[in-house]
Amino acid sequence: MERHYIQELEALKADIIRMGSLVEQAITDSIKAMLERNPEIARRVLQNEQQINAFELQNDAAVVSLLALQQPVARDLRFILAALKINNDLERIGDHAVNIAESAVTYSSNPPVNIQTGIPQMAQIAQAMLRDAIDGFVHTNAASCRGVLRNDDLADALNRKTVDDLIALIQRDPASAQQALELVRVSRNLERVADLATNIAEEVIFEVEAAVVKHFADQKGGIP
Repeated sequence: MERHYIQELEALKADIIRMGSLVEQAITDSIKAMLERNPEIARRVLQNEQQINAFELQNDAAVVSLLALQQPVARDLRFILAALKINNDLERIGDHAVNIAESAVTYSSNPPVNIQTGIPQMAQIAQAMLRDAIDGFVHTNAASCRGVLRNDDLADALNRKTVDDLIALIQRDPASAQQALELVRVSRNLERVADLATNIAEEVIFEVEAAVVKHFADQKGGIP
C-alpha cells in the first residue's frame, strides 16, 4: 500500500509538470502569434487547448482518489492541496493563452496600431513568472517562488499604463478602436497570467514551508 501511495503521488506531480509544460508552450506561442501577427501559430494554440483541459480533469480525479482512499497528512496533504489549486491555475492560464491567440488572429487581419505599448515587456515578465513558478513546483523550491511574488506588482503597473495609453489612443483616433481594444484584451490577459503564476508560487511556498503568503504583501508591506 505504501509503495502504491508513493507512486500515486509521483504520478500526480509528473502529470502536473507535463500540463505545466503544455501551458508554458501555449503562452509562448500565443505571445509569439500576437507580436509577429501570425495567425497560424495562434490557431495551433487553439487546437492544443483540449490537451490542457484533459490534463485538468485527469489531475482532479487523481486528487480526489488520493484524498478519499489514502487519508494523507502533513507534507503529503499540503502537496495534494497545492496540486489541486495549481492544476486549476494552469487550466486558467491555458484559457488566457487561448484568449491571446484569438486576439492575435483578429489583430493580424488588420493594420497594426501606431503606438508602442508595454505588451512585449509584460509578456516577458509573465512568461518568466510562469516559468519560475513551475520550476519551483518541480524542484520544491520556495526561494524561486518568492521572486515570482515580487514581480507581480510590475506586471500590474505595466497593464495599467498600457490600458491607459490605448484608451488615450482611441480617444485621439477612433478608427484605431478595434485594434486598440484587442491590445487591451491582450494586456489584461497577460496581467491575469502573472496573477495566476503568483498563485502557483504561493501554493508551492505553502507546500514546502507550510506558510500562507497569499495577500501578505498587501497586508504587511512585504513578502516574508
